[in-house]
Formats: sequence, structure tokens, C-alpha cells
Amino acid sequence: MDQHARPFRSVLYIPASKQRALEKARGLNVDAIIFDLEDAVAVEEKAAARGMLAAALAQDYGARFRIVRINALDTEWGAADIAATKGADAVLLPKVNSATDVEALAALVGDMPIWAMMETPLGILNAAEIAAHGQLAGMVMGTNDLAKDLNCRFRADREPLLTSLQMCLLAARSHGVVAIDGVYNAFKDEDGLRAECEQGRDMGFDGKTLIHPAQLAIANAAFAPSEAEVDLARRQIAAFEVAEAAGQGVAVVDGKIVENLHIVTARQTLAKADMIAKLEG
Repeated sequence: MDQHARPFRSVLYIPASKQRALEKARGLNVDAIIFDLEDAVAVEEKAAARGMLAAALAQDYGARFRIVRINALDTEWGAADIAATKGADAVLLPKVNSATDVEALAALVGDMPIWAMMETPLGILNAAEIAAHGQLAGMVMGTNDLAKDLNCRFRADREPLLTSLQMCLLAARSHGVVAIDGVYNAFKDEDGLRAECEQGRDMGFDGKTLIHPAQLAIANAAFAPSEAEVDLARRQIAAFEVAEAAGQGVAVVDGKIVENLHIVTARQTLAKADMIAKLEG
């Protein structure tokens, strides 16, 4: 399935050094997996993790989109990590500061789609040029590292991070790139996770990165069209078709004007709901 025609509601980090987690992931209701060779793997385990990951990627993960997060190319592990990405759908580069970083990886991975971790102040300022790179297919917010570099406080409303989040969204939407929100650290706090997922969905993100399988159901629900949204989309399309047949350019549904632009969104909503149903079916 083309990555631009599929949902990315839930994107789960899995340490490439944890055999049990690698095996368990094949049965999870998750849209995408980030097999992590970077932060989640201790220095002394990095070499072994590459071998475990290579073996895992030879297994069947069904329709789950497989992303490998390598170590940065300026580390002693980055170049060697690339060999372990065989069989993946994309490679995720940490701490991307500019399109030059993306180009350096592109020269090493052939035509494999590249995703960028957006987690540095310079990367945020250069989000537009990063998203414009021809091989870039996804952007992942690294809100923990970004908050550290910004020296901002963690708040439930994420107000200190909103500018950065929106700059990346603008860049991603300008260039047809997938945009994934950052992690929610308190994995046992379901209410907090739900609120942050709803905020990310309201902003326009495609989905959320997750650190624990217990977070999957909430993210999948938050970033999927609700029953009410599906129902409204169907009624908007039906009403607009009737209006068009009568030679009119607008319809009215629930007391609100419905124009062609609303129909584009309505059809996208139904298409996404259909894709999710197929994946989960």
C-alpha cells in the first residue's frame, strides 16, 4: 500500500535489541512500527541489535508500515545501521537540522523513503527545506529532545511547543509529507494521552508516536474518523450531489453551507475510514 494512501494513526517505537518486543509487535493493532537502533538501544547492545533487527525484518509484519530509526550519520554506528534497514519501508534519521542531512542519507540508501526526526531548534527553523527534499516522506516530532533544547517546561497544553509543531505541519502539508506527533511520556495516564491525541488530531497530525502498546487503542481511536464524522461526510456528499443535479453550487447540511471544498474533505474522511476497516479486517 502506498504510504500516502494509508493511515498512520499509531506509530510505535520498538527497541531493536528486545527480541520479545520484536516478536510481539507482529500481532499488535498498530499502523506503523519504528524499530529503534538509536535512543532505545544501549551502546554495548547496538551491534547485536542490528542483527536482531535484520532477522526481524525478514519476518511477516503484515500491513504494518516498518520504519527503522538509525543512529545519526556522524556517530560511529550510523553508517553500519543502514545495512540493517533491508526489508523496511522507510529509514528514520534522528536530529535532522537541514536538507543537507537528508541528502547525506539519501546518498547511502538508494531510493528508500526517508523520514526525519524533527527535534532540534535548527531543524524546526529549516522544516520547509527538509520537507521539500524529494526523498523525504515523513516527519516525526521529537518533542522530548526539542523541549530540552528549547529549555521550555512540559505543560499539559503544550503551549511552549505549539509554534514548533505547527511549523512542521505547515512544511509537511506544503510538500505532501506524513506528519506524526511526538510521544506522551506517562504511558499509564490514559486521560492525558487521550487529550494530547485529540490536540494533535485537531492540529492536523496524521497520528502519534507511542512508547507502549497500552497506548495503541487510544491513538487509533483519536486519529480515526469518528462515527459522527463518517455520518456527516456521507450526508454532505449526498446533499451536494442533489444540489449539483439541480444546478446549484452549494448545499446545506445541519444548517451549514457545504461547498466543493467540504466534499473533498468528506471523501477523504470516507476513504480513510475504509482503509482502516480493511487494515483491521
